[in-house]
Order: sequence, then C-alpha cells, then structure tokens
Amino acid sequence: MRYTQGNIGRIFLLKFDNGDVLLDHLDKFARKERLKAATLIFLGALKEGELVTGPKKTVIPPKPNWTGFRDGWEVMGIGTIFANKKGPQIHIHTSMGKSKKTLIGCIRKKSKVFLVIEAIVFELKGVKASKEMEPKTGLNLLKIL
Repeated sequence: MRYTQGNIGRIFLLKFDNGDVLLDHLDKFARKERLKAATLIFLGALKEGELVTGPKKTVIPPKPNWTGFRDGWEVMGIGTIFANKKGPQIHIHTSMGKSKKTLIGCIRKKSKVFLVIEAIVFELKGVKASKEMEPKTGLNLLKIL
C-alpha cells in the first residue's frame, strides 16, 4: 500500500440535465476547472449506457464484462478524477436499480442522464497522484507519486 496526504480545496455542485452524456460533461468540467485530483458523489438517473460489471475471469490482464442498460435506472455512485498528460481521467462506480433489478459497475462510454443527476465534486489539493496506463494490466490505474 502507498498513500499521500492532502486537503480539500474547492467544492462544486453540479447538475446534469436530461440527455447529457455523463462522462463527457464531467470531462469538460474537469478541464475547465483544471482539476488535477478530486472525488465525487452523485445521485439521479441514467437513461441508457454501458457498465463494466467486473472481469469475465480473474486473470491479468482482465477482460471486461460489458453490461448495457436502457429505459431509465435510478443511480447513485462515487468516483475519482486524477489528471495525467492527456487530461482528467475519470473513474466512476455506480449502483443502479430498476424495478427489482440491480446493477453495480463502472460507468463507461456514452451513458446518458435521465431527468437529472446531482453531483458534488471535492477538489483534493496537495495530493501527489495521477492516473497512468499500467502495461501489466492494460488498465489506467492510480499512481501515488
């Protein structure tokens, strides 16, 4: 285990509207505000999109198990934003429910908001971390500097 210490900087309240592509809008926001490190929590609903719901098998490098969803799901989740040379790297996990069905996974691609998502973003100041591609796993993982 490795760790770094920092402080909470700015705090942002975000409202995503119906049809917004969640990851695209978060990326634009993080670039505009020049976020280097942050964590976020959110709740609302997603209309459609894709999740990675774990690996197909527990091997390295893992092959993602893709799960699509549509027709509106209630969501709540947590995520991180860490920048590297390419810009903000966003990693979000969510739990989702519709009727008696539940999904938990990592939001990917063009997941679209249904009605609204409310998020609070906490900037992390002074932490020495980034996201970097790890050759062994093929994943963009947290790197404590």
